[in-house]
Amino acid sequence: MNAASPTIRTGIGGWTYEPWRGVFYPPRHPQKRELEYAGRQLATIEINGTFYGSQKPESFRAWHDQTPDDFVFSLKAPRFATNRRVLAEAGDSIRRFIESGVTELKQKLGPINWQFAPTKAFDAADFGAFLALLPQQAEGLPLRHAVEVRHDSFRCPAFIDLAREHGVAIVMAADSQYPQIADQTAPFVYARIMGTQEGEEKGYPEQALDAWAGRAKDWAAGRAPEGLDYVGKPEAGKPRDVFLYVISGHKVLNPAAAMAIAEKVAG
Repeated sequence: MNAASPTIRTGIGGWTYEPWRGVFYPPRHPQKRELEYAGRQLATIEINGTFYGSQKPESFRAWHDQTPDDFVFSLKAPRFATNRRVLAEAGDSIRRFIESGVTELKQKLGPINWQFAPTKAFDAADFGAFLALLPQQAEGLPLRHAVEVRHDSFRCPAFIDLAREHGVAIVMAADSQYPQIADQTAPFVYARIMGTQEGEEKGYPEQALDAWAGRAKDWAAGRAPEGLDYVGKPEAGKPRDVFLYVISGHKVLNPAAAMAIAEKVAG
């Protein structure tokens, strides 16, 4: 990341969703060209399919080729690595995922989101061992990691310290039932907001869209946004790249919300 000019990217999870056809995608738009279209409207997409099973190198290569040069994908890491009793034993699953072809995305490879089940509680030794397994590079490409934790036990200083020690971002969940941890622990921010509502043309009320655009700007400038839940004392830091995904909620409106936030950020 260029500290002098951090990038704010807003996007959605996936690009294949039937209710988006005729709403986000134009009527009769070819399904095989949906990623190409989404890539022109958004700056980033979080790929969900990698969470459920391995993908082929040619798939990553095709996704790279169908999107603009400055587009970035984030990847949800496989559940086989995170949905286990002993995280320290995840090394083989992590290695298989990294070697599955993710580097075919080349410069479009963004952060990797390691999502944990809501039942997974914090164990400092085991979680530290897991973070130590995450590689810093693959085939010359630097790797950025984020962890999405969903158990209240992670809201503790020991977890924040561990994430900072390893340079791993804590996914900032918002507008959901999951615990929010807004502390910044890496050179980038990874936020997932889940509160789009039926009846709102752009998914969120205008005031909420303004708030999220303002928070994205704060993160990019190195400021700690107000109105979020922190474990430690909010502190200013260095400028950071920002990845903000509109996820879940009233999903049909997620692209509209992501584009609206991006427009406000640009304005």
